[in-house]
Amino acid sequence: MGDWGPEQIAALFTRDGQYLCARWGRPVAPVIFGLADETLDVFRSVTRAALAHAGIPLAETDPEMGANLLSFFVRNWAELEGIPDLARLTGQDDLPARLQAQAADQYRIFRFDADGGIRACITLVNMGGRLADAHPAELAEALVMRSLLTFAQEVPPSPSLAVLIRAAYDPAMPLVARDPSHALRLAARMAVAR
Repeated sequence: MGDWGPEQIAALFTRDGQYLCARWGRPVAPVIFGLADETLDVFRSVTRAALAHAGIPLAETDPEMGANLLSFFVRNWAELEGIPDLARLTGQDDLPARLQAQAADQYRIFRFDADGGIRACITLVNMGGRLADAHPAELAEALVMRSLLTFAQEVPPSPSLAVLIRAAYDPAMPLVARDPSHALRLAARMAVAR
C-alpha cells in the first residue's frame, strides 16, 4: 500500500460514514480455541510479538473477564453452536446462521470500556473454507494486527500497517477518536517514524 496519507488512513476507520479509531486501554490476556498444538504455538508467538511491537502489555488474565482477546477456530460455522453461552458472549442470537449465509471466513467483535478503549476482542475464524490452506504465521499476523485497532475493513499486514499501529499507540495519541481529523495526526506520526 506504500505511504498512507490522511484520506487512506481515515478510510481504514470509517464505517457507514462514522470514524472510530480505538485502541486497547488495558493489558491483553489472549486465549485461543480450536487449534492443534503446533499451530497454537505459532499463534501464541505471533500474538506476543505483535503486542510487544505496539507496546501493549500482555497479561495472564484480565481481572474482570479472565481472557479478553478470544480467538475461536472452527471447521464450519455450525461448530460455533458448541460454544457455551455463545449468544451471551457475542450479544448475537443467530450468529452462526448469519455467518454461514454470508459465506464469511472470519468475524470480529469488539467490546469497549467506559472510556472508549478496547476492553475485549472476539475473533471467529472458519478454517474450512478459503482459509483452509493459509500459512499459520501469516494468518496469525493478519488476525492479531486486525484486533489491535478498530479497523472498519480487512487490512492486510504490511510495514505501513505496523507503523500505523505503533503511531496509534503513541502515548500522546488519544485512546479513542471519533473525529476524522485524528487521521491527520496518525499520518504525521507515521511520516516521522519512517
